[in-house]
Amino acid sequence: MKGKKTLVVGASLNPNRYSNIAIKRLIDKGVETAAIGLREGKVLNVIIDTERKHFKDINTVTLYLNPKRQEDYYQYIIDLKPERVIFNPGTENMEFVKLLKDNNIDSEIACTLVLLSTNQY
Repeated sequence: MKGKKTLVVGASLNPNRYSNIAIKRLIDKGVETAAIGLREGKVLNVIIDTERKHFKDINTVTLYLNPKRQEDYYQYIIDLKPERVIFNPGTENMEFVKLLKDNNIDSEIACTLVLLSTNQY
C-alpha cells in the first residue's frame, strides 16, 4: 500500500461520517491520503481541501458523494488519471462508471472500510 496515494472525495470533519473514518483507517494502514470536502479542516494529519487541486500520482479515488453531486467532479476525477475509483455504498453511479471505463479507469462498487479491514485495499 505504500506509494498508493488515495483521494477521498466528499470528506467530512464529522467523526461519525464514513468518509472521516475512512481517512483515519487509510492513515492507520500507511496509505498516503488527500481529501476534498465542503469544509476546510484536518482529520489526523490530512488536510481537507475545498478546492479541486491537481493532486499528483493518485492511485485510488474513493467517493463519498451521492450520484447527483458527483456530476461536478466527473472531469476533475478523470483528469487525475487514477487507476481506480471506489463507489462506496450509496454512491453507485452507472453513468460515471461508464465514463471511467471509456477513459481506461477501473471502478469498484465496494466499501473502502471493508476493503481495508479485509486487507483487500
